[in-house]
Amino acid sequence: MTRICKPNSEHKPWTQVIDEHLRCVESLRAAADSVEKAARAMTSSLARGNKIMACGNGGSAADCQHFVAEIVGRFKLDRPGWPALALTTDTSVLTAVGNDFGYRRVFSRQVEALGLAGDVLVGISTSGCSANVIEAFEVAAGKEIFTIALTGAADSSMAMMADLAIGVPSSSTARIQEAHILILHYWARSVEQAMAGRREG
Repeated sequence: MTRICKPNSEHKPWTQVIDEHLRCVESLRAAADSVEKAARAMTSSLARGNKIMACGNGGSAADCQHFVAEIVGRFKLDRPGWPALALTTDTSVLTAVGNDFGYRRVFSRQVEALGLAGDVLVGISTSGCSANVIEAFEVAAGKEIFTIALTGAADSSMAMMADLAIGVPSSSTARIQEAHILILHYWARSVEQAMAGRREG
């Protein structure tokens, strides 16, 4: 017997999803200054010989890895690789720290071990309330590491404690994540072009 799926009452037509996405992206114009400041902070850190670290959970962890790959590898230009770490990738470290100290410490322990003054830590969270990212920010502050929060809610815990915060004004996790990857791509492009310009200069 063939099962007929009934339409979900919350299903949105594709064109409505596109409209929501476009409204969300359009709202990011208000964050232009902060987005540019973040790009400059990362460029300055790399130019000094420091590194970028990134952390987040779930889809945000994937975004961290995506962004770091474009810094270490490339976004578009052929150029040297630059130091960046996604604190979401080493399963032995994550499981050891999670088992011995608790999941709240999986990122902060790595910042404690690997972070240096002058580094940049990018924390990504759609809610802005991820306890393990917040704890990583706390450790980073004590080590003079510049923190950038990429969140949804503008008044979240992460946003309020970061040196620089970009909040996506949406209640939809999907739309926030789509905006985050747009911002991360812009940062990768901006850092790459700025660093290439320094080499040529």
